[in-house]
Amino acid sequence: MNKLLAAAFTAVGLAVAGPALAQNAGIATSNPGSLFHNIGTAVANAANAGGLNTTIQPATSPNQFIPFVDQGGIEFGVANLQEVNYAITGEAWWNGQQNPNLRVVAHLMPLVEAIFVRADSDIMKVSDLKGLPMTDGYTAQNTILPQLSAFYATAGMTRDDVEKVSVASVVAGADAFMAGDTVGFIFAHGAGKVREADAAVGGLRALGVEDASDAALAAAREHWPTAFFLDLKAGAMPGVIEDDTYIAFPQVIFTHANAPDDVVYAMAKAMYENAQVMADTFPPFRAFRPENMKGDPGIAEFHPGALKFFEEVGLN
Repeated sequence: MNKLLAAAFTAVGLAVAGPALAQNAGIATSNPGSLFHNIGTAVANAANAGGLNTTIQPATSPNQFIPFVDQGGIEFGVANLQEVNYAITGEAWWNGQQNPNLRVVAHLMPLVEAIFVRADSDIMKVSDLKGLPMTDGYTAQNTILPQLSAFYATAGMTRDDVEKVSVASVVAGADAFMAGDTVGFIFAHGAGKVREADAAVGGLRALGVEDASDAALAAAREHWPTAFFLDLKAGAMPGVIEDDTYIAFPQVIFTHANAPDDVVYAMAKAMYENAQVMADTFPPFRAFRPENMKGDPGIAEFHPGALKFFEEVGLN
């Protein structure tokens, strides 16, 4: 664990390390402007409405804070399910570093992703990006390169087909786009940074997958195994100029094996009962369905506190 990151979490870690009856909890998120910061804020508001005393603690990306959650330094985190699964097994960028104490609390709404370009550009589809400067690198956010590769795969492309401009994170990538350093950037629909970029350049176009066939989905899953295709209607989000198909994948709130059962139970219950609070905080939560909270956790396990709540409300 990076010492600076650990220090940043220390105050929250001390707050959540007390007796379960205190009902305090911290939620680790990505940086402000990112999707997972928006999601974490919405979940915290729902938890507070349900009686937990909850605060969020931002870090650059889940691959930085996931080990801290695994070690019990903070109670909860928000990330996509594929990253949690990789973190448990030590696969991909984890380079064998396993995080075996991670436990899933609940599924959230799907994360839906796009490559964004200026609406007034000549770039109409993913293959039009060939030879042009595009964000790449994502040195502090390891999940993004395989997601970007998955998008390119739907057009029969690889990252080598564009001019790579290295950035640290999706937020930095959006900044590079707004500065004119790239023609596009990858980001999740609904994030605050996308709305900022949309206003800054006078309108975005959200490029969907170029091919929505089963073969294209299989090619995308070679890079991001939990990917699926999801249709959005024109006007559903900034940049969705016409009906199109995008890559989506599950996202979850997770905890660690030693988190008190009653705190995890309270979190699951608060989310189940306060879906409207989350939607009011972050509109993409309108797609959240409480009845889907007990989705497939992949190779992960649900925390017993969550399972107790799911059994009480009849989620099988």
